[in-house]
Amino acid sequence: MMVFPSYYNKNKASELYLPRYDKVVQEATGIRNERKIAPAGSDQIKIALFVIDMQIGFCHPDGSLSVPGAVDDVVRLCDFIYGNLEKLSEIHLSLDTHRAYQIFHPSWWADKNGFHPAPYTIITYNDIQSGKWMPQFQPALAADYIKRLEAAGKYNLCIWPFHTMLGSIDHALMPILFEAALFHAIARKVRTNFEIKGEHPLTENYSVLSPEVKELTDGSDTLNVGSFNTKFFNALMRNDRVYIAGEASSHCVKATIEDLLDIHEANPNLVHKVYILQDCMSPVPGIPGVVDFPAIARQSLQRFKDAGMRVVNSTDSNAMDAVL
Repeated sequence: MMVFPSYYNKNKASELYLPRYDKVVQEATGIRNERKIAPAGSDQIKIALFVIDMQIGFCHPDGSLSVPGAVDDVVRLCDFIYGNLEKLSEIHLSLDTHRAYQIFHPSWWADKNGFHPAPYTIITYNDIQSGKWMPQFQPALAADYIKRLEAAGKYNLCIWPFHTMLGSIDHALMPILFEAALFHAIARKVRTNFEIKGEHPLTENYSVLSPEVKELTDGSDTLNVGSFNTKFFNALMRNDRVYIAGEASSHCVKATIEDLLDIHEANPNLVHKVYILQDCMSPVPGIPGVVDFPAIARQSLQRFKDAGMRVVNSTDSNAMDAVL
């Protein structure tokens, strides 16, 4: 049954405001009591919603890494939460979390004149060797990171604008989504899980489940900079079904689902637990003549579908059917 709280206004989804705690809790409690909604802990079929990085920095039109279409994605996701309140057992939300000095930020690098690279600059291992760009911190480890990144064959290091920094407003969830998650928590008597990612200064962390590089060496010592997040993976997979949404479909969503797929290949039965809400995610725009991120996102969705994951829309009449 679709139930929207009185305060919920999807036409104001892009607005930034303080949480309306009292209204959310009051209405969620009222609906829980009126409809006699059972606590999530009593669900016979466990269904999780996993939301990747739907933060202000990625979703608000003025965010430093705003994804076109993200506001509409958030609205559809909120509709999905309110409309499936009694079926969703738990909600997991990842938060991309950064600080001033990280290897993918301009502040980590400088040229021979001391100037930092502009956002979206690509830095290669050859650039370090030639002195075009020089790491300002832990140079041996930074060079090893870029060498390992290139050896993996995924991409070169891209310098990103400052974004979703810890303590900043753009680190927070979009307010309309935060209220939907809080409403669910009160109505279902269940804790919302927040998963922090991206804090280590010496590696990127597109995937919620693992960093791009797990260890580095300076020639003598080896430094562990991250590992697969087994605890979180197990928390997701204890459910009978996991719905995935988030930003961006070409980057963090894609990388996370790829990690899930890698693990699932050893256990094909787990693949069929994954449902991808394709209308609750959008790609980063392409760079003409350089890279087509929307095409990469579409190709990835098809690959996930071919592997046995379900690709659905939040508005599909059977998106939450009881086929389990």
